[in-house]
Amino acid sequence: MKVLYRKNLEANLIANYSEYVKKINSALDTELDLYSKSEFKEPLKYALSEGKRIRPIILLLSSECVGKINDSALALACAIEFLHTESIIHDDIIDNETVRRRKDPFYIKYGYNTSVLTGDFVLGLILNIASRINHQKITKNLATAAMLMSEGEIIETRLETSEDVTFNDYLKVIEYKTAIAFETACRLGAIIAGGTDKEIEYLASYGKNVGIAYQIRDDLHDWKNEDKLFNFIIKKSTDPRDVFNHMDELQKEYSELALSSIRKLNDCNAKSSLETLVMLTKTKV
Repeated sequence: MKVLYRKNLEANLIANYSEYVKKINSALDTELDLYSKSEFKEPLKYALSEGKRIRPIILLLSSECVGKINDSALALACAIEFLHTESIIHDDIIDNETVRRRKDPFYIKYGYNTSVLTGDFVLGLILNIASRINHQKITKNLATAAMLMSEGEIIETRLETSEDVTFNDYLKVIEYKTAIAFETACRLGAIIAGGTDKEIEYLASYGKNVGIAYQIRDDLHDWKNEDKLFNFIIKKSTDPRDVFNHMDELQKEYSELALSSIRKLNDCNAKSSLETLVMLTKTKV
């Protein structure tokens, strides 16, 4: 089921956002070319390959909602994709994943030591981008996102040994692990394009809520294959159908919150594209 969901999502992204993906991939190549002599360049190209680029796409769309895409926006799109990539490398180790994007996870391909060191190197890449842009709010938001993503991972690890996992626990973890990257992408895109405080908050709210909706839908599609918090809630339920129905309602609720936030912005093509991304999270399970 999840494979079909992934294929549907990827097909829609390719069809509707190919120009953005081309810009992002070109910018990623440019960033990596700065480190052409580094031992980490080839491993990072492997880690970055076949990514859907959802987070950098919404960063660029957020910039277009309030202004224009500039070189700094493209650099930040790289930063947010680097952050996502670093989290995947570490997450796959923690979860003992055996497949990632239809290929070996990074730690299986390159080993544990290289995985840990690559994560450190990637944080250096992000710091370098932030230093070039030299914007206090940008740096602060990137730092906050990195910390909260780690916080979410360790909370999830602790809860996996708990006998009383609640929906609130589950939502907190995905808010930290997944939604913060979506929220930060939107916030950074709006900030760097010169958005007003209200525009920035509307887009940040969109990002947070669409990120939660995206992860709920992802978990619903893959509940049989992963031992995640959602599975623990199912196992302790007297009727799993109640859990699925509640999850479906939560997904719809957060999707509507995302749409409600984005509709407060002036109409434009980028706004319509962000609305379409919400629709892609609503594929029926």
